[in-house]
Amino acid sequence: MEEINCIKELLHNKFRIKNLGELKYFLGLEVARSKRGIHLCQRKYALDILEETGMEGCKPFTTPFLRDTSPLYKLDSYLDDPGPYRRLIGKLLYLTNTRPDLCYTINLLSQFMQSPTEHHYRAVQHVLRYIKSTPSKGLFFAADSPMHLKGFSDSDWATYPNTRRSSTEAEYRALAATVCEIQWLHYLLQDLQIEQSGIPALYCDNKSARHIAHNQSFHERTKHIELDCHVVREKIQEGCFKNIVPKLGLVNIHRPA
Repeated sequence: MEEINCIKELLHNKFRIKNLGELKYFLGLEVARSKRGIHLCQRKYALDILEETGMEGCKPFTTPFLRDTSPLYKLDSYLDDPGPYRRLIGKLLYLTNTRPDLCYTINLLSQFMQSPTEHHYRAVQHVLRYIKSTPSKGLFFAADSPMHLKGFSDSDWATYPNTRRSSTEAEYRALAATVCEIQWLHYLLQDLQIEQSGIPALYCDNKSARHIAHNQSFHERTKHIELDCHVVREKIQEGCFKNIVPKLGLVNIHRPA
């Protein structure tokens, strides 16, 4: 805090600035402080999206996405004007700054911005119904929470007919991608000189994928998997991760740590 005050004083000596006090609202981000920590959300921004799309009176949903995603890949019922769909996806992408529960859904729907269909627009409406039920959800940064990286890996391609393949391979590939992301975050925190408590934990609920990650030998059924996917095993042997926890379970990502 002392360094921040010094910078503010330095800027005040060079430029004419006005101290507006503690940050409460900035570019759609709402900041709430307490002794427990800081909460970031985009409630007003989310409600504005619902109002602009005429969904403020819609029936709320409790899930962010459709159970069956196969209609998204049907090549029919293209929208006459894709402009509204593209603008809406852009606004929802900005909403993901404080809504990690929407990241997967919005990133998937953003892949169809070139030629969106009615199926895609209905999927976006599903997202808006979910936002209606959770407009105030956001990120909470606890004041006394230790910095401990945790990775959750899960994949299910059995209901995806376009690239259906081994469930174990899908889980293992997802595990490898998670390892790379956690390693990148680890390096980023080191560069920012943020201390981390303990070794990162990696969660996976697929027994076969965990077996491949811990087994040093290459089996006949796994030799077709690219070598770069076996970074999981290498990092575990190097002690970069805890033993892979066998049960993924349900985790409330909005619960204060």
